[in-house]
Amino acid sequence: MKRIAITGANGYIASLVQLYNGNKFEFVRVSRRDVDYTHPEQVRSYFQNLDFDLVFHTAANATTAACEGDPHGTHLVNCDSAIEIAKVCQERGKRIIFISTEQIFNGKTVPGPFAEDEEPVSVTAYGQQKAEVDAWMRANMDDYVILRFSWMFGLPLPHVKPSPGIVGNTLKALRTKTPTLFTVNEKRCMTYTQRLADQFPQVTQLPSGVYHFASQNDLCTYDCARLVARKFGASEEEIAAYILPNHDRYADRFRDFRLDNAKALAAGLELGTFEDDVDRCLADFGW
Repeated sequence: MKRIAITGANGYIASLVQLYNGNKFEFVRVSRRDVDYTHPEQVRSYFQNLDFDLVFHTAANATTAACEGDPHGTHLVNCDSAIEIAKVCQERGKRIIFISTEQIFNGKTVPGPFAEDEEPVSVTAYGQQKAEVDAWMRANMDDYVILRFSWMFGLPLPHVKPSPGIVGNTLKALRTKTPTLFTVNEKRCMTYTQRLADQFPQVTQLPSGVYHFASQNDLCTYDCARLVARKFGASEEEIAAYILPNHDRYADRFRDFRLDNAKALAAGLELGTFEDDVDRCLADFGW
């Protein structure tokens, strides 16, 4: 059984992958209690002494405000430590699966979707940090898989709490009857995280390279929230009261950093549309 060191082991993505693949792989859980990602030299030493066949690196500080407020500290976590892990993998002839992001394209001034060979342009520290690791791996490694994620979503499971996503955010607005703003001037792909958990064995076997793991979407974020609300059975009156358009955010520059998933599809991965993913998510949770 392949031994996989999984960083960010307590996070949503890592937890979901472990939950649905525990009988297929031996997971070596690596969390912040094991290693401090603000000290890259300690990270390197830790992984040099760790027994693994593959690293699935999900650990990161993905909070935009934290990255903007502390670009040096988050660079140590998101970039420097990630590169040290990649270096250990390269030296030992081991594969790394690295989670990158759509945010490496958030500075584009032309509309998406963007393919894997498109040059990244980011205007945020988080996107720039991920793009730096992404570029280093492509230039220096022989065996790697970079998964560039869209905005991932899901609903809570026992001991598995999702990060904020479009489905959870919409449900919270409806359940708490809280008027909530959703961005109009933005298009991005949104993907049900369960797709990764179900296809993780295939992901480990992908040919070395970069893949966009994203379901297709042509709606702005506000219209996505309205679609989700209707799927939950909300009335048009409820939608009008609690799912509100934010016309001000990004009014100066419409953001479209959708990902082209054609390469992932050609490699045998199954990805659909945003609406498909919402339907499947709600069916999985009995809605």
